[in-house]
Amino acid sequence: MSALLKSIEEQARALSAEDRAKLAESTLESLHTSIAEIDALWTEEIEERVSAFDRGEITSDSAEEVFAEARRTLQ
Repeated sequence: MSALLKSIEEQARALSAEDRAKLAESTLESLHTSIAEIDALWTEEIEERVSAFDRGEITSDSAEEVFAEARRTLQ
């Protein structure tokens, strides 16, 4: 890690949680797609999944089933 990056990281850690979140969002947007575009894509994905569920094309598992499977996988 460069000295400049280390200095910036230390300064960022001194910011409030809200300001760190804004900095993280801004930094991520500079790398790729904007957060607004990502949110729009997730909204579209969620709407499609809900519609597919409503049409009976996909099923769901209860939280208990999901966590039980996760525990089995981790053992």
